[in-house]
Amino acid sequence: MQIPAHLLKDRYWRGTLHLFTKHDKLQRCMTSQYFDFDEGEIRTTGLRQLTKPWSQSERFMLELALHLFNERHLVNLHIMDYLDTRNKELAFEAIRLRFG
Repeated sequence: MQIPAHLLKDRYWRGTLHLFTKHDKLQRCMTSQYFDFDEGEIRTTGLRQLTKPWSQSERFMLELALHLFNERHLVNLHIMDYLDTRNKELAFEAIRLRFG
């Protein structure tokens, strides 16, 4: 899936796209079924359904990505305690991209 260059510079998309392009499971979800770059939409209901069987830490990465995109999607940061080192680094990088 081709990401438009202007979205990689957008503060709301940057962190979200970082997680979706760097996290193994999220990468597989980055399809036109869930993303509409032309309309600037992420279909969150479908993504959440798809990720129900995932582990708590994997679902956290999705929830963080959605929160970075739009604050209406709340995330419990305490779940970061369960992330391995690589996923913590990805999460912190995404947060820096959004808020830094």
